[in-house]
Amino acid sequence: MNSKEYLAEIAASLSEIARSLNALAPGRNEGQPALGDADAYHWDGDAGVLMAVPRVSRVPLAMLKGIDSVQDILLRNTEQFARGHGANNALLWGARGMGKSSLVKAIHGDINQRRAEEGFERLVLIEIAREDLETLPALMRRIAGEAARFAVFCDDLSFDSGETSYKSLKTILDGGLEGRPENVLFYATSNRRHLMPRDMIENERSTAINPGEAVEEKVSLSDRFGLWLGFHNCDQPTFLTMVRAYADHYGLDIDDETLRARAIEWSATRGARSGRVAIQLVRTLAGELGKAI
Repeated sequence: MNSKEYLAEIAASLSEIARSLNALAPGRNEGQPALGDADAYHWDGDAGVLMAVPRVSRVPLAMLKGIDSVQDILLRNTEQFARGHGANNALLWGARGMGKSSLVKAIHGDINQRRAEEGFERLVLIEIAREDLETLPALMRRIAGEAARFAVFCDDLSFDSGETSYKSLKTILDGGLEGRPENVLFYATSNRRHLMPRDMIENERSTAINPGEAVEEKVSLSDRFGLWLGFHNCDQPTFLTMVRAYADHYGLDIDDETLRARAIEWSATRGARSGRVAIQLVRTLAGELGKAI
């Protein structure tokens, strides 16, 4: 590591420390209740407040196709947590557009819908941006004493060269003095299994004094998640099932043969098959049929 890189890393660390101290400064939002009646919130790290989300953008759990095995695992884990039982933090990683974030939101909605009949505790979904991870300790203190259970959710979590905010997340997930409150789970989605790009890991191996320890510090973040759920690109039959499910849900009057032909053509032009590509096709078809979805 040359002197410029060394100074840049020091500056990044000092910036992280300053932001964390600012977030934890006494008197911020003093006397303000952390929660209202909403079931979902967005955490504003700079202001240190939870902003209610009146309507979560989600699809019904039954609409998600091609991810049955990971869906069952995450649903069971979240149900255990909502009952006050043991549960694990979860990392949903893999192919783009295969329903990682949709699954988290759909499970949250499904559990709240069944809350009265199943005897679940109140489950609140809190979205945190990757840029606000340094303020996680402040968020934990805000919600630790609340009479609810919280799934803190970070979408598209990853870290680039020079970033140090992953250290705040490691401390919260496992190993810090305070640790994670018992009423909080952390769910994250990422295209990367180890949350770091391969070239960043290789660079650590080539430049560090002790390459093994340098790589281990960064890669070990993913080890803090008790569940690793992999999402893979789907085959054509699964893609066609996704398209049919979306079309039926939105009441599109289109026969199987026509829908199949359009779906195959659509996936070929996009060069991909995924739930995201499927819903984009269905939106196009709905527009052609003069229907809003």
